[in-house]
Amino acid sequence: MSNTVVLDVDGTLVDTNYHHTVSWLRAFRSVDITVPGWRVHRAIGMGGDKLVAAVAGDMVERTHGDTLREAWERYFDEVIDEIQPFEGAHRLIRAATDAGFSVVLASSGKKKHVEHYLKLLDPGDIAWTSSDDVEDSKPEPDLVQVALSQVSASRAVVIGDSVWDCEAAGRAGLPSVGVLTGGFSEGELVERGASAVYPDLDRLRGELTDLPMAAVGP
Repeated sequence: MSNTVVLDVDGTLVDTNYHHTVSWLRAFRSVDITVPGWRVHRAIGMGGDKLVAAVAGDMVERTHGDTLREAWERYFDEVIDEIQPFEGAHRLIRAATDAGFSVVLASSGKKKHVEHYLKLLDPGDIAWTSSDDVEDSKPEPDLVQVALSQVSASRAVVIGDSVWDCEAAGRAGLPSVGVLTGGFSEGELVERGASAVYPDLDRLRGELTDLPMAAVGP
């Protein structure tokens, strides 16, 4: 049993939030629906199964949900080669494993996208999950719970960039720590439950041993 760091991927380790935003906007426009870009950005971090209704309402989800998700995937696949890891992402993962933490990646992204990010991050042999592993994505706690099941965790903390990461952690009974890499403000992250917020991954890495941990429930 070990202390575990549960790491979000999109917007936390790899710089994808704005690529996702533009891809979703293009998807909505493909069915002649215009939504504000800021509203889409504020929904990034929750899974695509929830984003359409959150951004455009239940009627759009019922009418166009699957079509929009297919279009988003197509547009995102066109830009995925532009995506880069954040400065310090590899160093953070390596420092956590070197310090004796179990590290597991909990992503709302699709499996094929997470596999692409792993090639960029070169994290070594660590556990990871994707939206393909659960029925309900963030802010539901399912991804965090599945991630924890991949390792023998006794205590854990969730690290992410979005309010949805913080909510998912809270629903799983765990503390969360935020980073400003995804475009959400410190105030927003703290309001949704973050115990601390860091401006970048290297700053967070310097305080790994001081992160809050809570016991993992049965």
